[in-house]
Amino acid sequence: MIRTPHITTIRLPVAAVWLYQGLWCKLLGHAAHQTAIVAGVPLLNARFIFLTIGIAECALSLWVLAGWKPFAAAAAQTILLAGMNIAGIVWSSRLLVDPAGMLLQNTAFLTLSWVAARDSNA
Repeated sequence: MIRTPHITTIRLPVAAVWLYQGLWCKLLGHAAHQTAIVAGVPLLNARFIFLTIGIAECALSLWVLAGWKPFAAAAAQTILLAGMNIAGIVWSSRLLVDPAGMLLQNTAFLTLSWVAARDSNA
């Protein structure tokens, strides 16, 4: 039987990805490519949306680390990531280098999020 790693072993990297994406890439502005993708969404203030997403990602990082309501956290992660992926594909697909790879990586990432949620309640 294969044992699942300790929950912290899963939570830490999931939280780190959200913190990196939110703080480093969006709030500190180290991802011009991501800014351009968000700017492709019509009728939105791209800078405001970009900063709002960054704050939400940082909050998700803390939520994952806290382990509070893990299924709700996994659902929120899924909704945010799916929404960003769909918006990027619909409005900025020309800027996406590898949409299939992006979806594959995000599916693997969300799988870890759901495993963390499941194991939090074990």
